[in-house]
Amino acid sequence: MKFRHVALLAAVFAALAVAPVHAQTATAAPAASAEAPKYSPENPAPGWYGKLVKLDFVEKQAVLPKIDGVLLVDSRPTVRKFDVGHIPTAINIPDTSFDKLAPTLLPADKTTLLVFYCEGYECMLSHNSAHKAEKLGYTNVRVFAEGFPGWIAGGNLHAVSVAHVKKLMDANSPMLLVDSRPKERKYDLGHIPGAISLPDSQFDKLAAERLPKDKASALFFYCEGLSCRLSNDSALKAIKLGYTNVKVVPEGYPAWVKAYGAGPTASGGAAAPKAPAIEAGKESGSISIASFERIYKEAPTTVYLIDVREPNEMATGTFKGAINMPVSSLEKNIDKLPTDKPIIFFCGAGARSGEAHDMVKLYKPELKTVFLDAAIKWAKDGSYTIKGS
Repeated sequence: MKFRHVALLAAVFAALAVAPVHAQTATAAPAASAEAPKYSPENPAPGWYGKLVKLDFVEKQAVLPKIDGVLLVDSRPTVRKFDVGHIPTAINIPDTSFDKLAPTLLPADKTTLLVFYCEGYECMLSHNSAHKAEKLGYTNVRVFAEGFPGWIAGGNLHAVSVAHVKKLMDANSPMLLVDSRPKERKYDLGHIPGAISLPDSQFDKLAAERLPKDKASALFFYCEGLSCRLSNDSALKAIKLGYTNVKVVPEGYPAWVKAYGAGPTASGGAAAPKAPAIEAGKESGSISIASFERIYKEAPTTVYLIDVREPNEMATGTFKGAINMPVSSLEKNIDKLPTDKPIIFFCGAGARSGEAHDMVKLYKPELKTVFLDAAIKWAKDGSYTIKGS
C-alpha cells in the first residue's frame, strides 16, 4: 500500500514540475513569430516581380559608354534619392510618376532590356514599376532587388545628377569638381563653373599637384556624357590613391549645358557661340537644310529644337537637345513655348512641323519660329540622314 501511495504522489509532483515548462514554451512562441522576415531573392516578399537579377549582372550593364538595348531605371523619388545617388547610366522614373513619364522616357522598342531598381529589399517601388512596364507590353523586364544600397555595398561608383552638383555649388558646399576631358579640345572651350582640369590621360602625372591632400575631400568627376568613360576611369584611379568620398557625374558637361547653359572658357568668358543666320528654305516659313545643319553643328544652344512628333516616335531617335511637344497637343500648350530664342520645329517628313509653325503664327505671331521641311531618319548612335521634301 505504501508503495502505491508513494508512486501516486511521485506522479502528481512530476506533473506539477512539467506543467510550468509547457506554459513557458507556449508564451515564448509569439515572440519568435513577431520577428520581421528578411527578404532576399531566395525569400521574396509578397508582390515582388518574378524576374530578378543580381549585382554581377547589373555591373555588366551599367558601363560607359552606355550599352545600346539596355536601360536601367531608378524608381525612387528624384530630389531626395536619385539626384544624390544612383547607378551610373540609369534614368529616373519615380514609381509615383510612372504613368505620366513612362510613355516619353521608356524606349519605343518593347524588347529593350529594362532593369528597375530602388532602395533595397524592403522597397517595392521597382517591383511596382516592373509590373507596370510589363502591362505596357515590354517583354524583357527585370528587377535588381538589392537596389542602390546593394550597388554601393558592392564597391561600385556612386553617381549623382548635375542638379545635385548645382545644388551643392549654390550652397557653397566644400567640393572639388574635376573635368576629365582633354584640356585644349574640351575644357578650354567650356566647362562646369569652378571645375579644375585634370585630363584622364594625365591623371598619374598631375593628380598629386591638383587633387587635395585631404583624402576625405569630396571629389566629383565628369566628362562628355554617357558616351565618355574618362570620368569613371579617373574616379577609380582617385579611389586607388586613397580618396574616400569620390563620386561621378555620368551625364557630364552636355547635361550641364542643357540644364544651365554653357560654362566659362579658358579665357574666362562664357562659351556663348554666335548664332549663324537663319536662312529661309523654299517653303514659306521654312529654314533651309544647309542653314539648319550649320546651326545644329556650330551653335545648337542658340535656338530651341522642338520635335512635334508623338513621344513614341521621338523615342526612336531625335536631334540632341530637342524638346518634345507633339503637334496634336500644341494648341493647348502654346503658351508654354519659350520666347527667348528662335524655335525650329521638325518632324520626320516636314508636314507636322509646318503645321506647328502655321499654328504658332496664327495664335502667337510674335514668336520667332521656322520649320524644317525635310525627310529625316535617325540611327541609334544619334547620327541622321536628312533630305529635302
